[in-house]
Amino acid sequence: MSPLGRTFQISPEEMREITERLTPHFPPYLKKIEPNSLGWGLNFVFAPFTGREPEPCTPRSFYNDPRLAHVSESADEGEHLLRRKAGVVLSNLYEAAREEWKDATYVADLREAVKDAPHRWTQYVLAAQRLEKAFAYLRTPDAATEWPAAISRLVDAQDQARAAAEHFQSRAVAIARVHEEHRHCDLRTDQALERAGYPEAVNWHIGYFEPSYQDGLTEKVDRLIQDQEAHLVKVGRLAGLTP
Repeated sequence: MSPLGRTFQISPEEMREITERLTPHFPPYLKKIEPNSLGWGLNFVFAPFTGREPEPCTPRSFYNDPRLAHVSESADEGEHLLRRKAGVVLSNLYEAAREEWKDATYVADLREAVKDAPHRWTQYVLAAQRLEKAFAYLRTPDAATEWPAAISRLVDAQDQARAAAEHFQSRAVAIARVHEEHRHCDLRTDQALERAGYPEAVNWHIGYFEPSYQDGLTEKVDRLIQDQEAHLVKVGRLAGLTP
């Protein structure tokens, strides 16, 4: 006996009959049905989804099939039960397909959203490193001999870092939106990004949509620049360079 969920028991003979009747209503991406390794239920094996197929759902043909239409228990107990079991099998099949399709759709949407984000992130990282270096230089004795020039280079680095952050953020917004749209998917964000071919994206500053875009990279850079400028103002005041 092959158990189906926690409701029915299906014998091998019944399963053969159910499979024969359901075959016209199986989706083309179904490869095989096998007993679940957990000891209950069935395992449905599908061809990989692209995420661009129509959402899996029970076809109308199933409901119009005279060999699967409802038969009352009083009219024919055996046929009534067999058809109920067939309905559960097909329902479980399309539910399992829908879950895999949802994962694939998440991944496909991410691929469309990412585009050239890796290049944009690299450009930002380089700009952020230049900004860090320019700010760190101000703490060296050499900076005192060319203070206005050193400050000017810092301002240039700030502008470049913010521009790079803003350039990346247009991609980050799209990626964050995809994460939000698929928040009920079984895949975690890192798993989805890895399947999409971008495992390094876990290190990107994406931000989030809840309910609108927040915590973006440009906001992070703005806070950093504000902190740097506040620090310089305080240094100037304490050093007697500013009133």
